[in-house]
Amino acid sequence: MAAKPKSLAQRLSKRGPHTVLRGNLALAGQPGTVYTPAEGFGLPAVAFGHGWMTGLDKYSKLFEHLASWGIVVAAPSTERGPIPSHLGLAADLGTTLDICVGVRLGTGRISVHPDRLGLVGHGMGAGAAVLAASRREVAAVAALYPAPTSPPASTLAARVHAPGLVLAAEKDLGSMGSDAVAVAQTWGGEVLMRAVHKATDDGMIEGRRLLAFLGVGGAQRNTQKVTRALLTGYLLYRLAGDKTYAPFADPEAELPGSEVLTEPDAIDRELGTQINQLLGR
Repeated sequence: MAAKPKSLAQRLSKRGPHTVLRGNLALAGQPGTVYTPAEGFGLPAVAFGHGWMTGLDKYSKLFEHLASWGIVVAAPSTERGPIPSHLGLAADLGTTLDICVGVRLGTGRISVHPDRLGLVGHGMGAGAAVLAASRREVAAVAALYPAPTSPPASTLAARVHAPGLVLAAEKDLGSMGSDAVAVAQTWGGEVLMRAVHKATDDGMIEGRRLLAFLGVGGAQRNTQKVTRALLTGYLLYRLAGDKTYAPFADPEAELPGSEVLTEPDAIDRELGTQINQLLGR
């Protein structure tokens, strides 16, 4: 009997069965870090784009979590200044995927399958992942709480034909700092948009941030837990081909801590109404 979506989500919110190794991407010519299962051949892999002025250490638990479920995660540590190049980060994500395929990782008992590559990112990095996906073929893309980029990811998403997962924060849904709705509206291929309950866009960042004293980027454990489960299930289905986790790509599936948004246009209309009311129109 197949497990129910709720049970699957609870399973994936916890650490997986694999021992995790951590490595330095700089050894392959790209500043960054890589997390892998201790062994495995033909593994799925993702390149991960970080948020604005956010170090990779703020995602370490997420990286470890994905690797514990058999997914290689490699993240470039570039474009971390206050005025980053989004195209530059997108290019580094592409380079990172090439390294995953072209370099034998770990102790030589790990390899990545070239047809099981994905792009993932958070905030600014989510937009960069979309930009990167508009330039190359991948098996899946996951944009976690995407923020506006230059050029706009919401425009270039029309060129992305890989299946996509877009996560939006319930508390920031429709705000000027969130690009989730626009990205989902223009996606060129199959896309699934989920709103995470009681979440903010920066809630998935782990630990304290440099900008926390300004009220920016407060960590939310429940947001992190839900995000890990939703992302892991989606990648296991899309990249690893494990049909057990098909509900994570199913718009009809009810998964705890989130809900599917099937009419993003309605969010834009509601936001426009609110703005007009504020302006007295």
